Amino acid sequence: QVQFVESGGGLVQPGGSLRLSCVASGSGFSTYVVGWYRQAPGKRRVLVARIFTSGTTDYGDSVKGRFTISRDNAANTAYLQMNSLKPEDTAVYYCNRGYPLAYSSWGQGTQVTVSS
Repeated sequence: QVQFVESGGGLVQPGGSLRLSCVASGSGFSTYVVGWYRQAPGKRRVLVARIFTSGTTDYGDSVKGRFTISRDNAANTAYLQMNSLKPEDTAVYYCNRGYPLAYSSWGQGTQVTVSS
């Protein structure tokens, strides 16, 4: 089973930037869709961004224009560049495969806190 390890979270001020990394174990990384998700306190986990094998990307409405997802297949790594961060972006961020039926187990995620 593929496992994902997230890193790069931290405390940033509104308007700041952060770059998250997601390293996947195993082979086949280049063959599947990868998604970034987040879960804020008291809320459900939601999709933030998705990147397909072709490199095509998909974003949640709340982050369009601010976040950029990318992938480095050789490194089994997906990234989430987050710019113009807002307090409402505060959440634990997770990566996984990009469709529910393909999900691997969820890791610990990485905490992103946007606060002044």
